[in-house]
Amino acid sequence: MKRSGFAVMTRLIGLVRPLAGYMALAVTMGLAGHLCATFLTVLGGFGILGVLGFALPLPLAGLFGIAAVLALLRAVLRYGEQACNHFIAFKLLALLRDKVFRALRRLAPAKLESREKGDLIAVITSDIELLEVFYAHTISPALIALLFSAVMVVFIAGFHPLLGALALAAYAVVGLAVPLATSWASGQDGLRLRTASGALAGFVLDSLRGLPEILQYGAGTHRLQQMQARTEALSREEARLKRTAGRSTAATQLILWLFDLGMLFAATALCLAGAVDFAGVLIPTIALMSSFGPVVALANLGATLQSTFAAGNRVLDILEETPLVQDIHGQPEVTFAGAGAENVTFGYGAETILQNVTVPVPAGQTIGIVGRSGSGKSTLLKLFLRFWQVEQGQVQISGRSVEHINTGDLRRMQALVTQETHLFHDSIRNNLRIAKQDATDEELVAACKKASLHDFIAALPQGYDTPVGELGDTLSGGERQRLGLARAFLHDAPFLLLDEPTSNLDSLNEAVILQALEQEHGRRTVVLVSHRASTMGIADTVYSVENGRVS
Repeated sequence: MKRSGFAVMTRLIGLVRPLAGYMALAVTMGLAGHLCATFLTVLGGFGILGVLGFALPLPLAGLFGIAAVLALLRAVLRYGEQACNHFIAFKLLALLRDKVFRALRRLAPAKLESREKGDLIAVITSDIELLEVFYAHTISPALIALLFSAVMVVFIAGFHPLLGALALAAYAVVGLAVPLATSWASGQDGLRLRTASGALAGFVLDSLRGLPEILQYGAGTHRLQQMQARTEALSREEARLKRTAGRSTAATQLILWLFDLGMLFAATALCLAGAVDFAGVLIPTIALMSSFGPVVALANLGATLQSTFAAGNRVLDILEETPLVQDIHGQPEVTFAGAGAENVTFGYGAETILQNVTVPVPAGQTIGIVGRSGSGKSTLLKLFLRFWQVEQGQVQISGRSVEHINTGDLRRMQALVTQETHLFHDSIRNNLRIAKQDATDEELVAACKKASLHDFIAALPQGYDTPVGELGDTLSGGERQRLGLARAFLHDAPFLLLDEPTSNLDSLNEAVILQALEQEHGRRTVVLVSHRASTMGIADTVYSVENGRVS
């Protein structure tokens, strides 16, 4: 969703509300610190007046004493301001990541299947990290610049209102007009940069995962050329932003000198006209020249904020995305007593996958489903899990539509085993305990024996503590699939949904697993999808899905 920079900024600022106290403290210390720094220079101007014989409110020794105190306070206040800002920034980044992970959990799997995983990783890592600039170096500096400018305008106007008006114009141009002009000049460069960065991350991740195939078919050179082209395109986008930032910096410095000279000439003209004395020339000029720090910081953010707002826009897209399937809470608890699909019609977009499908699943029985690839077998299993909502008809468990069953109850009653088992970069033990966090070693062993896996694990040097590698790449396809089955047995759900659970297994291991499933007959209800006739031998009833219909 495309949002204006103001809309993104408003939403991002709204997230600061829990830390408003720290923000107020950061602004207070920042304002006081900048005033200390500026008035150090102003005190130097008064010192010059004293040397020239002008009357001073304090002796020179007193001015030097105050200057020493201001210098010390400046250091302490600067440190305190930065500490508060970075505490706010990193605390909010942690909260944002938590919000994003929760949002991804709500969106999965329906809204995430079409998203590039590398692009999602870029949002979670680099895009959120880029918001640190906004929270640590934008919000409080903007407030500090506003308050600081107001104080300095009042101080300079004390010598003459015209000089105060000139100072106001200077602060407005440098702190407001320049960053707005830079932001306008950047256009959509920031969004294009973040989008290109996410696309490159997705391409690199895809290339790393497919490295064996790339090497096997000699596609490495072509893949590298594609990666180089994407990298160069990203560099061009970044260079465009850098050029805009460079022009902004040059324009800012030029404007500063023009206003400094303007203040000097205006004050001199007033002095010649008798409206102010020499102090009214020296002090306002020195005060203006030494007070541009806060507004220059804003001017320098003009180009940076484009990337920041683009990153914020991508993060907000995830946070504000509406799930296709909402979690259900507050319904009466359900005890499993059979399931079924009744006249179910479902499709992905305009393509209908299932049409008027009815499959009863009595409690304690094993129901087999066969059919060609793409006929909708796996989709039917996911509808039982309520990963998607049916368009027509009803999927029910214990006589109640899954749309009126608490999501937590559904997950407790069901276990799904797919053809591809995802394994985390962790030990076998911890990968199994995904299914049951408090599982005992005896329960792990029992589940692995049912999955014909225990003997293999026991023979490993580290046993159940053996790491499986990233994505389980140290294990074969059959071993990964048996780990998935062991998870399902460990979860001890009454309703098992098995999608080609023996596709990667040899006949011996398949026989052991089918025997374990037969031993569960009557205690568990199983929906079994498979192409193998041997696998369907344990089914009480077999349904065939063809062209979206069941026979």
